Amino acid sequence: MRAAVVRAFGEPLVIEDRPDPVPGPGQVRVRVEASGLCHTDIHAAHGDWPVKPSPPFVPGHEGVGRVEELGDGVTHLAVGDRVAVPWLGWACGRCEHCLSGWETLCERQINTGYGCDGGYAEQMLAWADFAQPVPDGVSALDAAPLTCAGVTTYKALKVAGVRPTQLVAVSGVGGLGHLAVQYAKIAGARVAAIDVTDDKLELAAELGADLLIDARKDDVAQVLKRHGGAHAAIALAVNESAFAAVNAGLRRGGKLVMVALPAHGTIEVPIFDTVLNGTSVIGSIVGTRQDLAEVFRLHADGRTRVISETRPLDSVNRSIEDVLHGDVRARIVFDLTEGR
Repeated sequence: MRAAVVRAFGEPLVIEDRPDPVPGPGQVRVRVEASGLCHTDIHAAHGDWPVKPSPPFVPGHEGVGRVEELGDGVTHLAVGDRVAVPWLGWACGRCEHCLSGWETLCERQINTGYGCDGGYAEQMLAWADFAQPVPDGVSALDAAPLTCAGVTTYKALKVAGVRPTQLVAVSGVGGLGHLAVQYAKIAGARVAAIDVTDDKLELAAELGADLLIDARKDDVAQVLKRHGGAHAAIALAVNESAFAAVNAGLRRGGKLVMVALPAHGTIEVPIFDTVLNGTSVIGSIVGTRQDLAEVFRLHADGRTRVISETRPLDSVNRSIEDVLHGDVRARIVFDLTEGR
């Protein structure tokens, strides 16, 4: 099989032939149809974070395809089923976090495309219990971004406890942000979309944003305060100053939900203002299997749109550069069916 492989941190990925993977007990082999490019994949390839993957490895945690072989003990999936393989590749199922509905906090978890090979390949392995069935009517090309960008922002809004009529600031309208705008509108919120490019602000308006804030020329915090302050701010821009700006624009009792992960990123949290205003700073990491099932259900019901462009896997290095330079409107999805 062909795969895009990280051989060394910071080096271009190498397209190479690898042996077809063989599923072990409890696993399935998936013939990949589509795989989304997430900024996390770039951090993985560059070794940006304190806990690093081990090269050589295949990145990608938005892989979607058809089951083509079952490992021993797998009975709830069948050959031909379409499944998505998310960031949470495996969790223990026995710890306090798993048993209380927070499997994404499991300390023994294995992450797809980071702790095991991911979806930048024609075939991949998945633990069957964590391979999410994709409903009829949801294409592989749409399901791929929903598998991370969708479930991550959906969960962030749940964590924020967003309710109808509240003001939600979405900081960064891209692969994640364009979906965050839609989930906030589904929740009945008013949405303030924040970005630094005209096309992404236009996209936010097209998707129903009520307020557009151009961070190149507007003081984000002041604009939010003029509208009463944000009840919740979903921080998706990979930029430390963007986190600080929306934190300053919260209303009393507001919540800053951190999602993006700038390499070595930190922000200063003013103790006096935080205490006096009763604001919260919360981290939100992807979503559970149930969250992803809900994301797919919403999309199957026609409640969301995925804005993406498809490219061949051979374009992986140019695509990474385009993401880093902000030249992608929303999400890039690699189409692995080309040439089949």
